Amino acid sequence: MRTKTPFNLFLLALAVVFSGCSKPKEWKVASPDQKISFKLYEKESQIYYQVLLSESVIIEESPIGIERNDAQFSSNLSFVSVGNQKLIDEKYTLVTGKQLECNNNANELTVTFKNDQKAKIELILRAYNDGVAFKYRFPETSAGNFEITKELTGFKIPEDGKAWIQPYDSITKYSPGYERNYTNGSGIGETSPESEGWCFASLFETKNTWILLTEAGLDGTYCASRLDGNATGGLYTVKYPGEKEAMGIGSANPTSNSLPWETPWRVIVVGEKLATIAETTMITGLSKPSEISDISWIKPGLASWSWWADPDSPKNYKSMVAFIDFASEWGIPYFLVDANWNMMEGGGNIDQLIEYATKKNVGIWLWYNSGGPHNTVTEAPRDLMLDADIRKAEFEKLHKMGVKGVKVDFFQSDKQHIIQQYLGILKDAADNQVMVNFHGCTLPRGWQRTWPNLVSMESIVGEECYMFRETYPETTVWHNTIQPFTRNAVGSMDYTPFGLSDKKYPHLTSSANELALTIVFESGVVHLVDFPNVYKAMPDFVQNFTKQLPTVWDETKLVDGYPGKDVVMARRSGEKWFMGGINGEQIDKEMNLSLDFLTEGKTYQVKLITDGADNKSFANNEISVKKGDKLPVKMLPAGGFAARFE
Repeated sequence: MRTKTPFNLFLLALAVVFSGCSKPKEWKVASPDQKISFKLYEKESQIYYQVLLSESVIIEESPIGIERNDAQFSSNLSFVSVGNQKLIDEKYTLVTGKQLECNNNANELTVTFKNDQKAKIELILRAYNDGVAFKYRFPETSAGNFEITKELTGFKIPEDGKAWIQPYDSITKYSPGYERNYTNGSGIGETSPESEGWCFASLFETKNTWILLTEAGLDGTYCASRLDGNATGGLYTVKYPGEKEAMGIGSANPTSNSLPWETPWRVIVVGEKLATIAETTMITGLSKPSEISDISWIKPGLASWSWWADPDSPKNYKSMVAFIDFASEWGIPYFLVDANWNMMEGGGNIDQLIEYATKKNVGIWLWYNSGGPHNTVTEAPRDLMLDADIRKAEFEKLHKMGVKGVKVDFFQSDKQHIIQQYLGILKDAADNQVMVNFHGCTLPRGWQRTWPNLVSMESIVGEECYMFRETYPETTVWHNTIQPFTRNAVGSMDYTPFGLSDKKYPHLTSSANELALTIVFESGVVHLVDFPNVYKAMPDFVQNFTKQLPTVWDETKLVDGYPGKDVVMARRSGEKWFMGGINGEQIDKEMNLSLDFLTEGKTYQVKLITDGADNKSFANNEISVKKGDKLPVKMLPAGGFAARFE
């Protein structure tokens, strides 16, 4: 006994050691600053993960798993290997966005598992200083008909907190299009009022932390995803498009005819401050580099637009001429000719209009219907953006005509073949030096890095709803203060702001609030939606301010705000800073705003435009400030302000 027991203990210790080496149970990757970590682990033959911020768990135990039609990777997985941690550190430049010079900086770890049939799956994990991301990859080489039948990916949000989350549109003639209202601080885990589920991007405040869920790196080999409407206990799970989207055409599940194959990145932006959410560049960082070598022809800018003011105007040549004259007079580089321009009457056609605009030094954008059999919307021209050969011929024609950009509308599905159509449009447009703005469309997922000719996307309940939605004036007061932390946080957003006229449902927001939206919201093309005579009737100081508005920003800072209450954004163009603020509540507000974003040692002249005596008037002031000062501003109920620092 005295000689046998120590030997048995020695064997047992060896067994434990070698068992631990051959089958580790936990893998972890931390951000470069070590504050955020992604922990992957095995539990009862399944894979789970957690996300920690400063050692506090802010994404609780959440499932990992995916199933193909020929193999399941959701349970009984065996560990194969873990790669060496890799540093991702690359710089890239955008043409549009909240920041032009970006740094994609993260630590990456790849963990490989196999299922009972020895088929492999890789989990690629990244940790950034402002969040984490992960994706699945099938590494083996094979041909076949592969389909993802289920994705188990979940995000377990601690329930003690609030959510700002958008129901996914029900399927109608004009939707889905990411055009529902976000909830305003609803309970975490509440069921969506729509059977279609919840949209990305979804914002949460919990445990003194802000969390934004979305996806990135969608490249046409996969459908776009959203969240299931049932989030019991705060567990939000990935959901694929509905079968009935796109008129029932195309697979709702992702498919591929070969392996290797990988999913888009599942993205979790994390920060102790809201500024982390509003200023993140993770979505473009996780997307593929630019496919366009020469970007000199891509020139974002302001655009005049007639459809909001007069929806029938694109069919009338003389109506268009008046807006082109206005754009030329104000130095606005573009004019958008909207739906049904191919039916133009009233003294001229589209070729004559482009010729006239060219003489006035105004570039033309043209509207197109994306359909195709995937929608029944009759606005024209249609059936020119789906078939690849027809589409290429159309873009070649547009290039010869001198058209600067296209607005393509009514996609109404997140199915994989529609995602491929988006990317096909971007490529064919780029080949012919044409910029693109998508409407009636999906959420941005980083394409503005891969295809920098994409200067904006809609996917927002925008200003056109003053014509169509009775509740819009009331809800937009608070709803617009949510956008910089959700929709606009993930990509450029064509809200079409600065409508001063009252449409069918009159404004409750002030005129200064409308002006502020041109800064609070970021878009590579900003459409001035009202009649020329409305803008010419504004005070001179407002006209001069508007004419000088950039649409390209070197830097963006959140100055103040809380979703549903108010928001103040500061954006830099060259050495000038612009600031816009909106009041999301029906109460007067006074704010003393930090100017710490200014350059040390410089004195700035501030041209400040605020609410006047009522919500239809403006007031102005000019003061000198420097870094460290506070800027005092007052806002009326649902009011706003705009400022230029130089």
